[in-house]
Amino acid sequence: MQYVKGIGPRLAEVLAAKGLATVDDLLHYLPFRYEDRLNPRSVAELRAGEMATVIGEVRNSGLFRTRRMPIFQLTMGQGRAKLKCIWFHAAYLQDRFQAGQMVALYGKVEEDRDGGLQIMQPQFEILGDIYEEGGADEAEKKAAASLEIGRIVPIYESTGKLTPRWFRQKIRWVLENLNPDLPDPIPAAVRSHLSLAPMREALFKAHWPDAGESFNDLQASRTAAHIRLIFDELFFIELGLELKRREQKAQTGIAFSLNDAVRAAIKKILPFHPTSAQKRVLKEIASDMQKACPMRRLLQGDVGSGKTIVAFQAAIIAIENGYQVALMAPTEILAQQHYFSARQILERAGYRIVLLTGSLEQDRKRDVRRHIKQGNAQLVIGTHALIQDRVEFENLGLVIVDEQHRFGVMQRLKLMRKTDDARVERAPSPASADPEPDVLVMTATPIPRTLALTLYGDLDVSVLDELPPGRTPVVTRSVADERSPEVWEFVRKQIAAGHQAYVVYPVIEENEERELKAAEQMHRQLREKIFTELHVGLLHGRLDASVKERVMREFQAGKIEILVATTVIEVGVDVPNATVMVIEHADRFGLAQLHQLRGRIGRGAAKSYCVLMRGGKVSEEGERRLDAMVRSNDGFQIAELDLELRGPGEFFGTRQAGIPSFRVANIIRDRELLEAAKREAAFVISGPNAELSNGEIDRALREMRSRWAASYGLVEVG
Repeated sequence: MQYVKGIGPRLAEVLAAKGLATVDDLLHYLPFRYEDRLNPRSVAELRAGEMATVIGEVRNSGLFRTRRMPIFQLTMGQGRAKLKCIWFHAAYLQDRFQAGQMVALYGKVEEDRDGGLQIMQPQFEILGDIYEEGGADEAEKKAAASLEIGRIVPIYESTGKLTPRWFRQKIRWVLENLNPDLPDPIPAAVRSHLSLAPMREALFKAHWPDAGESFNDLQASRTAAHIRLIFDELFFIELGLELKRREQKAQTGIAFSLNDAVRAAIKKILPFHPTSAQKRVLKEIASDMQKACPMRRLLQGDVGSGKTIVAFQAAIIAIENGYQVALMAPTEILAQQHYFSARQILERAGYRIVLLTGSLEQDRKRDVRRHIKQGNAQLVIGTHALIQDRVEFENLGLVIVDEQHRFGVMQRLKLMRKTDDARVERAPSPASADPEPDVLVMTATPIPRTLALTLYGDLDVSVLDELPPGRTPVVTRSVADERSPEVWEFVRKQIAAGHQAYVVYPVIEENEERELKAAEQMHRQLREKIFTELHVGLLHGRLDASVKERVMREFQAGKIEILVATTVIEVGVDVPNATVMVIEHADRFGLAQLHQLRGRIGRGAAKSYCVLMRGGKVSEEGERRLDAMVRSNDGFQIAELDLELRGPGEFFGTRQAGIPSFRVANIIRDRELLEAAKREAAFVISGPNAELSNGEIDRALREMRSRWAASYGLVEVG
């Protein structure tokens, strides 16, 4: 960037902080909206309630100081017509405007107290400044003016002192000086399939649309120029993922045997008759495990759909073939839950199971690590502790990763390579040609297909879309905090009927600043003042592992009737007798989290109830989340809305999830283009044909590798 005319090292640093390090970055810094300064609205045409761009002359302006805040007011005129503009807390505008200046304003038109029209907090540009800027060259001034009026004008986000006008001028200069023969890395056949615009034309028109371009298409990023730029970004991500999938298929894996003895071992551990969805998914997994290439499969299912028992069945296939299995969970409490379930289901059949977490005492850790290295431990369950350097497997055949999005793709790879490290030390024979272990990734977060294509693009997907028999939909209600006496009375009746309840809080300790009820404080209040005759337990993440284990065991045994908890119960806790969940400050939780929490009840045949308590003023977004929970029990519907509300980065909670940082694409909005990109990527990777030359394929792959290395931040491809 520093070599672009008029930028230099100092401004290049400012731009780099915005993620604009190269000319390519600058050209993909698209306008966040456009203004029609070709046909600007007259004041007489304005109507209250609409968004509008208006160009006129500054008549007067001034700052008014009230007891609460300084208010800046400007009157803009067009002939006899006037429009009032108001900015709050705007002392900084006091010397910005002068009578006679031409100004462009954009904002929502409202009716004022006198029946006239006004715009509150409008965005503005002083067009009169255009003619005073820059050097003395009259041609330059006219050129600058031509970018601001008489056309559709792109509006960019400012950064520091770099205004939208600054970006317009620099981007226009770069576009005009681009190589007219800009090479196109997307093969001609792919461009033809989708009627894609040439890259140079797309870049130009995304920034400087033609006069007749549809405003709706511009704002929705659906012009031919936008579609080309979006597809370009998605295509090279999907090309990388497709290449990765094909390379994985070519790797040496373990061809597990699925004979009568293995089938009998699987049937022996089943605690209930499996659903048709569980049978279908196990068949897909078993089929993969029998192949000589490594399995890479995502097991996706809503809360309570029975993923764990399917994972245990897959583990038995590996163990019965003489291999070890590693199951990695994101938290200690979930690892402990898997350990308890595994012991309950698998230990009776004679399988040796160990737990390895960070909180274990050092002596115990050493013993567990020794059993893993010697191959005595057949199923190893743990947290991140499993990928520490000191943990070595004797013969790792299957890796099960639970709640994968809480780890990173690199952590998944590190666990898969544990066997490779051990084999290097043992000087392997040619017969053991470093086969890769199979990988089964589980998630209870329903992931819309669009996101699965990018986040898990290298995995085959199995979906458990059926709940076990006897499970009934949970009745969900949203109630105000002041109705808590009714809620506690309802809880008491449910317990009198022989059931149990959860009461969930967002924090552990009371915090005056946040004004949120805390689990410890409310545990005392519920135990000492409201449910004095009942057993009320407490569970949160800071308790010692032994205390957590005791509390959960007592709750599962029915000794604790009401469990006050934080979100540590979000995943893994299974108590079929619990039929009520009260979630306090429910509007403070994310949608996916609320759905996960609700999944802890309704696990038996009895009707279950989830009460969402809300206190104080709830935001509009908070109301939408609560309304979605009341209306739907479908995790996929809820995930779609959650994704729309929060966006993909927030949806997964962390950048390490492996979601690329897009410059122009939006995987929520651009689903159809993502599907098209995946289809065309498979076409290119499949090799040369009548439409596609070797040279075009090589050029596309070179471009893909450079982008993955520089921009997408995903695991290395190729």
